[in-house]
Amino acid sequence: MDNTSEASHTKAKDAIKGYFHKLLDIRGDMMSYKELDKMMAENTVIHGSNMWILMLAILIASIGLNVNSTAVIIGAMLISPLMSGILTMGYSLAIRDLNMLKRALGRFGTQVLISLITSTLYFLITPLDVATDEMIARTSPTIWDVLIALFGGLAGMIGNTRQKKGNVIPGVAIATALMPPLCTAGYGLATLQPKFLFGAFYLFLINTLFIMLSSAFVTVLLRVPVHHSVNERQQKRINHIVALITTITIIPSVLIGTITVHRTVIEQNVNNYLKSEFVFHDTQVVQSSTDNLNKVISVSLVGETVSDEVIGRLEQELNNYNLSGYTLRITQNKNIEVDNSDSVTIALQTEEIKALENKLTEQKDKINELENQIKSKIDCKKISENAQKIFTKLSDCSCGIMSDTNGDYILLTANVEKALTDDECSTIKNWLITESGISKAELHITVRPKTNIKPDTSKNPSN
Repeated sequence: MDNTSEASHTKAKDAIKGYFHKLLDIRGDMMSYKELDKMMAENTVIHGSNMWILMLAILIASIGLNVNSTAVIIGAMLISPLMSGILTMGYSLAIRDLNMLKRALGRFGTQVLISLITSTLYFLITPLDVATDEMIARTSPTIWDVLIALFGGLAGMIGNTRQKKGNVIPGVAIATALMPPLCTAGYGLATLQPKFLFGAFYLFLINTLFIMLSSAFVTVLLRVPVHHSVNERQQKRINHIVALITTITIIPSVLIGTITVHRTVIEQNVNNYLKSEFVFHDTQVVQSSTDNLNKVISVSLVGETVSDEVIGRLEQELNNYNLSGYTLRITQNKNIEVDNSDSVTIALQTEEIKALENKLTEQKDKINELENQIKSKIDCKKISENAQKIFTKLSDCSCGIMSDTNGDYILLTANVEKALTDDECSTIKNWLITESGISKAELHITVRPKTNIKPDTSKNPSN
């Protein structure tokens, strides 16, 4: 009885073990090692048709980004042939086939160069040069993009090594988004905007690197035979290089991700704080904003005036929402009926107008400061001397910076023997504007003809 029970227990245990082994077996339906090598070797060959397909996919993705169409961008990612080369680089790294790795890198580098040239040319030609939301979304990669590339690469390599391939590769191409960052980098090149160029290309590098590492990891799991053996020292060197590149690549994304998480948490805390604490019978919040840099929460209220005691309590409650260090700035609009939607709209617009006026005042102050800096750098003495050298008809030149109700202008005074023509005056004014950097110039020319006085040669009569 005991033997029968033990045998049944062992059989059930083996059945469960066999079930989960079959359920999670990554090598069960994979292609043969020979077929895998042949497929990966084919991915290192440059075909003209693939390059044309790549250029067309880049153009489609660029148009999608240009018109902010998600559907068009997805279509371009499905067409793109970039993924296979990245998987091959990871595969060749795992089996230590450096020749295959070099060929794969050469093909992939060519594809990247063609993609950048194609997208840059498109954005140089297109009349739509405004950055869309789809472009902006590709300029600030975070740690989540690393995880997407990592998991996407794992899925892509597993799917690519099956005897019966499904729709894994297209799905991975969409999830990891290789095409849009390249096109956005081309936009940055075309418009000379470093933020788009480096931000988008950094996202592309993240996707490429971690798809490649995922591919290498799956290759090791599949126990693909190593093509070339290397000694322990060489293997350590390769591992150190890969680890260094990975670390350098991942650090900025972690920092950006940390900032993003912190900003999101603060926004959630502020929203919870406003919803829970700013609940009044005859007063409501019409506008709120958060300045995370200066740690200021600005709130505009309409309705009955909130007392200083209530405001003090609201400030104390900030700590309970993990907003310690933040300052509360409340603007109240008195004598406005809360139920009157028009009045609320007017109050809101009034606040916006005030904010815009403050910004305008700040901009004016900056402009005045810049103008004063320009004035202080203008050498009027040198301009006067150069004017007399260049325009030889002028004499006794002097100049200075003047002001009237229309603003500042540079004034040049000089003497001439004969009145100047309108063209000559215009030329001198344009020269003054260019030389001084001031947008307006005036002339004060005095005509003083040269007098020829003959010497007195008469002699006094002799006595």
